Amino acid sequence: MPKPTTADTSAAVDEFMAALDHPFKTGIETLRQAILAVDPAIAEGIKWNAPSWRTTEYFATTHLRSKTGLGLILHLGAKARALPAGGLQITDSAGLLKWLGKDRAQVEFSSAADLSAKLAALQALLRQWITYV
Repeated sequence: MPKPTTADTSAAVDEFMAALDHPFKTGIETLRQAILAVDPAIAEGIKWNAPSWRTTEYFATTHLRSKTGLGLILHLGAKARALPAGGLQITDSAGLLKWLGKDRAQVEFSSAADLSAKLAALQALLRQWITYV
């Protein structure tokens, strides 16, 4: 990852969240804490004008314009990269992933209750996803 900026900090996310006017603001905060709890190597920041998470590269970004509720875009950073032979091997027994490409997927939650019900499955997906970043 390039040298971190002030946008690549939890303080930047705190400031962003304090000013955010969004119907799923509470869910975004729940999602934020759940993603950070997946692995101690995960850090957060503001990327693409939304709360985002990274290890060595950004891998997840809140989809604030989701039309169905709260969305999360999973990716492998800002630049295209070579994928392993056979592509990404992610076990998704809960059927959360909507693949947008070979290296991008979206997860959507229709409500706070839906997010709560699927949080453990999301965290299991993220543990797998970050191995590719």
